[in-house]
Amino acid sequence: MPADSSEATLAALAFDFAQVPGVRPLAAAYAAGTPEIAPFFNGLPGDDDAWNAAVSAARAAHPDRPVIEALTAQLAGRGAPNAAKEALARLADPTTVAVVTGQQAGLFGGPLYTLLKAITALRLARRLEANRGVPAVAVFWVDADDHDLDEIRSCEVIGPDGQPAAVSIALPPSAAGTPASTVTLGNESNTLLDQLSALLASTDFTESLLGKLRTAYGPGHGLVEGFARWLEQLLGRHGLVVFDASDPAAKQHVADLFEREITTKGHTAVLASSAGEALEAAGFHAQVTPKPNSLALFVTDGTRQAVRCDDDELLVGDTKLSREALLARLATDLTAFGPNVLLRPLVQDRLFPTVCYVAGPNELAYLAQLKDVYAHFDIPMPLVANRLTATLVDTAVVKFLRRHEMSLAELGRQDEAALNQLLTNQLPASVEQTLEIAGTNLKHQLDLVSTAVATVDPTLKGAAGSTLGRMERELRNLQSKVVQAAKRRDQTLRRQFQRAQSQLFPGGGAQERSLAGVYFLNKYGDALIDRLLNDPELDTDRHWIITI
Repeated sequence: MPADSSEATLAALAFDFAQVPGVRPLAAAYAAGTPEIAPFFNGLPGDDDAWNAAVSAARAAHPDRPVIEALTAQLAGRGAPNAAKEALARLADPTTVAVVTGQQAGLFGGPLYTLLKAITALRLARRLEANRGVPAVAVFWVDADDHDLDEIRSCEVIGPDGQPAAVSIALPPSAAGTPASTVTLGNESNTLLDQLSALLASTDFTESLLGKLRTAYGPGHGLVEGFARWLEQLLGRHGLVVFDASDPAAKQHVADLFEREITTKGHTAVLASSAGEALEAAGFHAQVTPKPNSLALFVTDGTRQAVRCDDDELLVGDTKLSREALLARLATDLTAFGPNVLLRPLVQDRLFPTVCYVAGPNELAYLAQLKDVYAHFDIPMPLVANRLTATLVDTAVVKFLRRHEMSLAELGRQDEAALNQLLTNQLPASVEQTLEIAGTNLKHQLDLVSTAVATVDPTLKGAAGSTLGRMERELRNLQSKVVQAAKRRDQTLRRQFQRAQSQLFPGGGAQERSLAGVYFLNKYGDALIDRLLNDPELDTDRHWIITI
């Protein structure tokens, strides 16, 4: 059963992660602070001593901050809000730490959870300053080297027919395997925005929203640039600093990490694999299973090529190189190199004085495999905090959930089992009791018959059992007909159930992962950001069902 929020805030319900469909045991255990999870992290966010140690380690590891120069140029080039530039100036102070989060550059800002991650980073940075007196800045890392373009090329909303609908960038086959940073939007950006406009309901916020999107994703802007501009328009005024990770000016400051990964070839994969085995032994799961002899690097030669060990040589894709040859290329062509999922967090934390990283449930799982990898590279592992997880619904859905004490697991099933049970619960007690009594009496009487006929002919006992089975099936059929009659009688309840299910799990998937943030900004405007950013009740250890 969900927990009610206080009366001081607008309608909201909170659910433990263990009750949320799709949340793995690792994330639920982390949110609950289960002791078994502690060995896989460098402290837990509920521990004051862990925060003090993380702040000290971040400051000590970053007396100088050369990434500030690259970021200053990025913000100036994108025309970032003054509040973002002021936050960056504060980050240059060696006493200031960073609360970092990040995501791929999803079209038009990506799914709702991207916005939730950025807002969580801002909330944590504010809390760090207010509660601990530690100057802190929120940084959003745009994973511009990501090559899974299918995952980021679409923007899904609820269309006029009430069903999920998407607008998507049409990419040529040659784009497969290329980094997101190489995708430039031509005139199709206006066409895509026209398509989005046709899908969105017209509200008081639509005109302004689309105008800002056209500015961010104008023709000639890259997909990554448009994403960064859009995020800055939304949250730069609140002090969010957005970083484009494909910037060559920043990569020069992590060349030594790439060099060490090449010279200690395969060791990162070994450490991560060992941690994955320990997670599984503890009853959790390994998010990443590195291929044997793989390096945590890729090289972009038109498309992204994995790097693997082959005896004393290395393979870049299918091309065999000596270690010395790959190091020589690193020295002359650094921009062609990039970290894979295992090394990316370390690159981030070499560049920034990261005291805490805001992670989604899947990220949390692979970060749990990196504690020894951080130690191997002599980089302090930051604390990890859950991002805010939320589903945005109308008041009627919250009332329905409260009235019927429905669980998310029940609504997450894409069948009518929960609806049937709900309708059954609405039947008059006399009907349900009578059917239950009939079933009990039927079995009792047929058991007596079975015993009696067996004294005449033992072979008739099986026939009596078959008769019981047929009669029980008929009784169940009658019960099903009663339920169907209840469905016809109570169409209102059916509509309420389906309304709740479609809002919580549009198209069968979790709302925050399915629908774009722009869909909700079009519905609620700045009130959405203000609520998510400023409501003190919205902790990150539970999943929230919220009305705006």
